[in-house]
Amino acid sequence: MKRVLTVLSLCFALAHSGLAQNQPPPPPTGPVTMQQAVEQVLAHNPVLLASQQNLLSMKGQEVQAGVRANPNLVGAGSDVSLPADNPSSPYSYSVGVNRLFERGQKRRWRLDAARATTAQTDAQYHDQIRQTTLLARQSFTTLVLAKAALKLAQDNLRDYRHVLQINHDRYDAGDIGKLDFERLDLQLAQFESDVNSAEMNLVQASDQLQTLMGYPQPSRGFDIIGDLIPPAVPGGLTEWEQRALAARPDYRAAEAAVRVADANVKLAYANGTTDPTVEGDYNRTGIYNSAGFSINIPLRIFDRNQGNKDTSKYLATASQFGEVAVQNQVYSDVDQAWIGYSTAKVLSDRYNGHYLAEAKDVLSIAEFAYQHGGIALLDYLSAVQDDRQTSLNALNSYAQTWMAIHQLSYASATEVVP
Repeated sequence: MKRVLTVLSLCFALAHSGLAQNQPPPPPTGPVTMQQAVEQVLAHNPVLLASQQNLLSMKGQEVQAGVRANPNLVGAGSDVSLPADNPSSPYSYSVGVNRLFERGQKRRWRLDAARATTAQTDAQYHDQIRQTTLLARQSFTTLVLAKAALKLAQDNLRDYRHVLQINHDRYDAGDIGKLDFERLDLQLAQFESDVNSAEMNLVQASDQLQTLMGYPQPSRGFDIIGDLIPPAVPGGLTEWEQRALAARPDYRAAEAAVRVADANVKLAYANGTTDPTVEGDYNRTGIYNSAGFSINIPLRIFDRNQGNKDTSKYLATASQFGEVAVQNQVYSDVDQAWIGYSTAKVLSDRYNGHYLAEAKDVLSIAEFAYQHGGIALLDYLSAVQDDRQTSLNALNSYAQTWMAIHQLSYASATEVVP
């Protein structure tokens, strides 16, 4: 009884918290961090709230699985309109109570199956949390990169407009011809297009993250703060594989499915046993009182639950294969995420430690040389494009590394970067 009250209290508390979470979140007072964004997404995601209610229903089924059979009250009467001293047919009535008594520990195996099912549902719920967390982190990183891309595009446009103004002055002074100036001017369209595209990508990424966080209408004033340069991930492949096996909720769900199947096998065999019904009666016939009893025992000659026994055994074996399959998938997911991170991190380190600075140096030298007649216009424009493309490639490498970190966190079900 104490366990029943505990489960019911937990169900009520979770249901009340679910109703409270189903309210729109207040607008942020400042820039949002990744951790704050993830917490808000988990608190207001309707899919997770629906899964939470499904988990509560499983806890209710756990309570139901533990109830015992109710007794039955039986009453009967005959010739009740005749007097008690009627010698030929005196009135009589009876009152009895009967109850079914389960054998084979049916209640125990029902409870085991229900508890294992609750554990499986809880693991599936946490797996949805894992998937939603990945989506929130990816959306946050996309917005961080969109902000950086817009700033880069605006800086490039500002710098190129300055260079274009200098060459316009040279054109007015007769230092360069009309063809060279117009070719320089045509390059401005690319930088302006980069700014327009970056502004659109920023708005779309912001709207997507705000929708995930539960805001009914996206705001242009929404802002975030986060690192652009990806950090190094500690540990090695073997360590992350062991963490994944210990923490992955889908693997825990597969383990719980094995326990559910085992309990169902035992329950199927228990359901093949005979359950007697015992009844006690009080009888009043005329002026005489009497008591009696009866026992009803079904004879399980033909139906001994054979089909359900076989079905439950095959399903139990299938669940064990399913557990092995999920375990193999855990190793595969971590291995793929790790190689993805390792490759992306090497590339982003190259850009951050070498190529970005080198591209800026090449552009600075080319600009000086062109203004002093040392190189042709095409060589200068090539340096401009190389610097622009190198900066975009660096941002893409940062994005790939961050996404690989999120994927590793998802594959291992642990916090890779606090």
